[in-house]
Amino acid sequence: MIKKLYDMPPWDWPEDAGKTILDILRDENAEASDRLLAAELGGDSVVINDELAEALLAIAENNNETDEIRSTAVIALGPALEMADIHGFDDEEDILISEKFFQHIKRSLHQLFMNEELSKDLRRRILEASVRATQDWHQAVVHKAYNSDDEAWQLTAVFCMCYIKGFDNQILDSLESKHPDIQYQAVCAAGNWVLEAAWPYIADIFKSAEIDKDLLFAAIEAVVNIRPEEASYVFGHLIDSDDQDIVDAAFEALSMAEAIMESEDDPEEYDEFDEYGETDEDSDDIILH
Repeated sequence: MIKKLYDMPPWDWPEDAGKTILDILRDENAEASDRLLAAELGGDSVVINDELAEALLAIAENNNETDEIRSTAVIALGPALEMADIHGFDDEEDILISEKFFQHIKRSLHQLFMNEELSKDLRRRILEASVRATQDWHQAVVHKAYNSDDEAWQLTAVFCMCYIKGFDNQILDSLESKHPDIQYQAVCAAGNWVLEAAWPYIADIFKSAEIDKDLLFAAIEAVVNIRPEEASYVFGHLIDSDDQDIVDAAFEALSMAEAIMESEDDPEEYDEFDEYGETDEDSDDIILH
């Protein structure tokens, strides 16, 4: 059943999909591959609630589980954390998890991250999930990760910069990285924070003869956020691409750019472009290995 869910779009899932996922997550004797799929699907907004979030967190905290399923479970919590952080708990239609459990997850992920006995990759995933609802302790951790000699930690740091303010210089430096994943995350972050200084780097991406598709999509979005008035000039030619995915992305972005320009006198109409807020949490000593 879980494989059928995986092959279906979430909006077509049956009403008992959440229960199916939850039962598999709780069944330690279930096939490892099924539990891994359940952990991935459990964070979808169609099914996530306190009960599913609790099951995912329990897996993330369980030292007897494999790093693979623990990492998958903790990443699955990220979207619900972000949704709660952005929308709060005033409108029932926007609530996926309760405020009480939201705070519990944030505290638990902080404690997990501070456990230096966990593997590096698991701690990276914990940090990447937790920054979806930013806390005070993230600033110092991300600084330390970025300034380390470990490229994997640097990649995680630049990913986190898409959610945390105050890293403009590091984002700009990362746009010139030779590591394609770091460059991709830097483009995403530059677009999210509307970094005007990043414009020359973003525009140059479209001049390359061969562009990674994911990087191209990130650059398209960044252009719309930073200089929507130049979108048609910079990537308008993409509507003639032989790749339908690129054509669709270009049309959607051009439409969005036009909407942004038309709404300049009414910015409240497009609240989805607002920057992420930060929450106040106590900061502990930083451990990064």
